[in-house]
Amino acid sequence: MLPTLATWNKRSTIWAQKEGPRPEWLSGIGRVVSSVSGTQAVDRAAGLLLAVMEADHPLTFGELQESSELAKSTLSRLLSSLERHDLVAKDENGALRPGGALTRFAHSRRPTDELIEACRPFMSELSDATGEKINLAVLDGQEVEQISQLECTYLIGGINWGDQRIPLHASALGKVFLAHGAELPPGRLPKVSSRTITSRQELAEDLDRVRQRGWALADSELEPGLVAIAAPVFAADGSVVAAMSISGPTLRMTRDIIQAFADQLVDAAMGASTAIGFTPGPDFAERRVGAA
Repeated sequence: MLPTLATWNKRSTIWAQKEGPRPEWLSGIGRVVSSVSGTQAVDRAAGLLLAVMEADHPLTFGELQESSELAKSTLSRLLSSLERHDLVAKDENGALRPGGALTRFAHSRRPTDELIEACRPFMSELSDATGEKINLAVLDGQEVEQISQLECTYLIGGINWGDQRIPLHASALGKVFLAHGAELPPGRLPKVSSRTITSRQELAEDLDRVRQRGWALADSELEPGLVAIAAPVFAADGSVVAAMSISGPTLRMTRDIIQAFADQLVDAAMGASTAIGFTPGPDFAERRVGAA
């Protein structure tokens, strides 16, 4: 329902008294009341569109007229306008269903858009608190795909990693995924920089530390002079759907700063996890105490 459609009209009250609760698909158009004539048509058209979108079957002209109490000529004019803009369409029986414009819009969104929206407030808080570059990434096969980035506030900030794919073993983001079940590619691990961990045994030990403390560290392992820390973002089922990171040059990312930032990062990542439905268990609190 639209927030501006604030009151039931007369027909809605009668419906509630005689028939009980209105069907969900009628709720959008029983509130089309406006004291401003200039917005009345917009309210009515919006209510009709919501009714068509939320209905569990294509709505006939008669159903829409009965629920809206609009005159036939008014209803016809509004539906024609919606149909002209491809917001509604008629099926083979002339009933109204959502139009192609809505379908195209739904398909235009990337699968990660909702994840980015949920994480963005926590990324912004991290950015404000640290001044460093904040990244959000997902696992794509055996690589990390960066899907969102907030730039640092310093002149020296490093590379723009947006939409770039990086190897799992050479990055803090990748280590988060590896520590929670992602698999390494077969064969030798490429040496991206002089400090990249290429020994599978050494990497396994590093991943144990990631799981114990709740965050990963890559110090000049992806790029000389670049330090990054990353923490997991959990889905409702406990799986890791993303990783959030803070990165900056070694001259700023000292050992004390890394620890302070790591605490903030884990809290932010957990906040994002909670926002998408994850409930942390007692083991999370115990791990935080142990890491401290």
